[in-house]
Order: sequence, then structure tokens, then C-alpha cells
Amino acid sequence: MKVTFISENIGETLTFRNGHRITFIAQDEDEHGPYLRLEHQLPEADRQAGPHWHPELSESWTVRRGRLRFRIDGTETVVGPGDSLTAPPRVVHEFWSEAPDTVFDHEIRPPLRHWEMFQLWHALDAAGKTTVRSRMPRNPLALALLWDYQDGYIAGIPVRPQRAVLGGLARLATRIGYRRRYLATGPDLD
Repeated sequence: MKVTFISENIGETLTFRNGHRITFIAQDEDEHGPYLRLEHQLPEADRQAGPHWHPELSESWTVRRGRLRFRIDGTETVVGPGDSLTAPPRVVHEFWSEAPDTVFDHEIRPPLRHWEMFQLWHALDAAGKTTVRSRMPRNPLALALLWDYQDGYIAGIPVRPQRAVLGGLARLATRIGYRRRYLATGPDLD
């Protein structure tokens, strides 16, 4: 697996309509392999990610301020300032912010396309193409592209149907120009 390092994004911040801010901190490689480090600032207590899993990547979170609640492999844990948790590959995980003004560090190993996923999600949100509450794309082609970029699977739905339906829609979205429109001028996904 080849990882391309994106140093020009260091310090870039994506701000969503609900005030969630994601800042690109670092992308590099150390003795444990390639990684991406992000900082998240969450102004409100709310669900952050539904149950999902990744075949290759692991995610780690370290709370700097506030409180997060995780369900990782069926076990619920609440973490506060200074606490860290990791979801290894192939383990179902989901999480919520439990306090307003929560700030945490997020590390993804290997990065795969996680930063690009957040960029796509941000572009969709900024264009008003996501629902207000869940911030999920309303358009099935946009949802499929987001699914494709996350390098993972929704828990509870067999892998083959996800690949067939969402993977097929993502390929169609790419073929008819949704990805290009996003990369060139922003999403036009009505």
C-alpha cells in the first residue's frame, strides 16, 4: 500500500455548519507506519459516528477537553481529558461527544483516504447537501462517494451488498462527474 503524504494541508481547518471543526495536524510515517493526525473541536454534545468498521485502518482518539462516549466491539467507555482509546482494524466502533466544547486528537493508521473523506463531507455540508441533524448526504450518489472514501463498512449490513450497491453507486458517481465536480469547483449534487 502506497501512502502519499500531504504536507500542504498542515494547518488546514474544515468548519461544518454545526460548528464542528477538523484541523489537519500531521501526516507522516514513524516506526509503526504511516499516520494522519487531526484535531476535532465539537461545540455541541451529539452523535459523531454511527457503527462502522475498517478492514485495514485503526483509529485512536485522545481527549484534550470535554468527554466522549465510545462503543468499541460492544463495550461502552466514557473518556475525559488525557484519556485515549483505539479501535483496531475490523472492530465495530461508534462514538458520541458527551459535553459541549469537546476537543480531541484523532489518529488514523494508515491514513488511506480519510482526509479526503472529511474534505468531501465538508464540501457537501458547506453546499447544503447534507441533512442538518445527521450531516449525512441527501443524494444517494454523494452518500456512496462518502462511503467509498471512508475505507470501511457500515456495521450490521453484509459487506457484499455494501460493495455492490454503494460501491456501484460510487463508481457511477465518478463516471458521471460527481467526483470531478467536487474536486474542481465543489459539489453540484442535487
